[in-house]
Amino acid sequence: METTAHIDFIAASYAAAAVVIGVLVACVSLDYRAQRRTLADLELQGFTRGSGMPRAERTADAKEAAKEQA
Repeated sequence: METTAHIDFIAASYAAAAVVIGVLVACVSLDYRAQRRTLADLELQGFTRGSGMPRAERTADAKEAAKEQA
């Protein structure tokens, strides 16, 4: 049995899997950035989260994060 007879199929399968994983990583990264931007906007509007830093520090951090994203 020759292994080279199916090398095209094997290579295509690995390439397809790599593309799918790459697309998933890109989607998660873009969604993460969008969620961080949304949280920063909400914090600038005065909405706070239940835990974390005091309000003044959160607002300063949110402003800084918004500047970095722009």
